[in-house]
Amino acid sequence: MTKGTPAGIAWRYLRHRLPHSAIKAVAAISIAGVAVATAAILCVLSVFNGFKEVLTERDDLITPDVIITPAKGKTILNGDSLANAIRGMRGVAEATPMVEDQALAIFNMQEMPVMLRGIDFSAFRKITGIDSLIIAGEKIYSDPLAIDPPSGLLSPGVASRLGSYSSDDRIFLFAPRREGRINLANPAMSFFTDSITATSVFESRRSEIDINTVYVPLELARGLFQYDTEATSIIAKCAPGIESAHTAEMLRKALGNAYEVKDRVESQEINFRMVNIEKWITALLLFFILIIASFNIISTMTMIVIEKNRSIKVFRALGMTSGRIGRIFAWESLYITLAGALSGLAIGIILCLLQEHFGFIKISGDATRMILQDYPVRLLARDILPVAGAVLLTGFFTSLTAASFARSRISGKRR
Repeated sequence: MTKGTPAGIAWRYLRHRLPHSAIKAVAAISIAGVAVATAAILCVLSVFNGFKEVLTERDDLITPDVIITPAKGKTILNGDSLANAIRGMRGVAEATPMVEDQALAIFNMQEMPVMLRGIDFSAFRKITGIDSLIIAGEKIYSDPLAIDPPSGLLSPGVASRLGSYSSDDRIFLFAPRREGRINLANPAMSFFTDSITATSVFESRRSEIDINTVYVPLELARGLFQYDTEATSIIAKCAPGIESAHTAEMLRKALGNAYEVKDRVESQEINFRMVNIEKWITALLLFFILIIASFNIISTMTMIVIEKNRSIKVFRALGMTSGRIGRIFAWESLYITLAGALSGLAIGIILCLLQEHFGFIKISGDATRMILQDYPVRLLARDILPVAGAVLLTGFFTSLTAASFARSRISGKRR
């Protein structure tokens, strides 16, 4: 950067002490505004990264590595045979059928619709981390049919709505008959009914599961929904060291187009997509705040151009073109933006690292019942570049405005 270039002259102007306190105050506010907006964007992106990471970690406990569902229709005709075939494939450690459908749960005059999931408890415990999600009641029975009524797992939403927390509680389940007509004289005959013992309450920390899900033995669910060997899905666990995406691709090739196979990430695509959408929409809103903050830079440059009126006359007398003079103030505007951007990135990185490692910002509420006690943050290097690019883009247009105003001042004097 040579002293005679517009960039060099602008750098000397920036380092030179501004004579008027008002201009100094506005310049400081301009830098602070850009810095705060930049830090806020980076912090928000890092917080959403943290929530996404927490969501992924929670999925590791309740979501199977691979889910197989029928490409057409609702059920897999022979779920047991398909599960046995998948279990024998390379890269698969465990596979079991699951039956899932809506039912009505009634306990102590309280009722609510629930999502009933029939599973083989012993296989389900190998495929997921359900044992670590139990928050109330007894441990999971290896043979839930050994007690009468059979053991069932309630989500927090069901336990709270029905008021059932004790292993002595008997919850009745109702499901409409799949075939036949409704008996108006005796509507109860239009339903199949069974019951479970509420032995445990689990918390998956995913709202769509925790609000209304009940896990019951596979045989009970099949009887309630009038299934024989059918299953609505097959869930599988990958062998150690095998990625779920690799196993899912292998199963797609082996099973053909009759089945839809999804790995862990694909099965939660909607959740991850919503997190990403919220992340970038929030960042976009903060970017608009950054644009508003950049108007302070325009105000600063307006006052600096006016204050440097004598210097502009000297430059003109020395034969400097209006375009070259405009570039001086364009560079000065860009320097102010860079000062704010670098300060904001430094502040944002420091805050994110402090929160990530020490968690000094806590989530309000009852800590014993909260899933998270402090805001999760994950600073990713790939987020820094878009933030810096957005700030520099704003600074570029601000510098064009400053250059245009400086040239207009020169043109106005000629007239």
